[in-house]
Amino acid sequence: MKNLKVIAFDADDTLFINETYFDETEKKFCGLMEDYLSHQGISQELFKVEIENLKMYGYGIKGYILSMIEAAMTISNKTIPIEVVEKIIQFGKELIEKPIVLLDGVQETLEALHGKYKLVVATKGDLLDQRRKLHNSGLGKYFHHIEVMSDKQEKDYTDLIKRLEIKPEEFIMIGNSLKSDVLPVLAIGGYAIHIPFHTTWAHEKIDYKVEHENFSAFIKITEVLNQIL
Repeated sequence: MKNLKVIAFDADDTLFINETYFDETEKKFCGLMEDYLSHQGISQELFKVEIENLKMYGYGIKGYILSMIEAAMTISNKTIPIEVVEKIIQFGKELIEKPIVLLDGVQETLEALHGKYKLVVATKGDLLDQRRKLHNSGLGKYFHHIEVMSDKQEKDYTDLIKRLEIKPEEFIMIGNSLKSDVLPVLAIGGYAIHIPFHTTWAHEKIDYKVEHENFSAFIKITEVLNQIL
């Protein structure tokens, strides 16, 4: 990593808690719809609808709200009362208003790296929501650039690297998703570090071990300092 210039961080479940809140909301949704189907069946239908809608809504809470409404209509055969739709919308608003809780070691790590490298955020999701969360987190002062991406494929990272005017070998990505934060970056010649979170959305899981000379994995984010500094 002797040529490293830019360190990119995923936001959700790398800098602050996110998936935990979605899991809590899904449990409330399952409870709301349990007269129609088992909780497992409801979760499976919701996930199916979410994945189908990604190409239309993208990632983020707003698309999730619409997917919950659509799943509820499908599960109930379009018989849910308007009060249920109102409740789902309220679940979504509560999700948006969840507090920003930094993960252990994040502030310490950013403080140590700030000024030594160009730090950027590279995250998926809704632009307004992600910018709001970063603002409320108090972490904005550490970052040179914030990139809210519609997806995290090889082309998305290649485009980001071009905008940053660097080479792939001068870029490292740190995140909790092997599928989104690690594999595409390794594929284009960059470096990647995996910091797992205790819960992962099913869409972000892979079923094989990653082995690559540019890949590292740590339990805590502070451990990256021993490798980078």
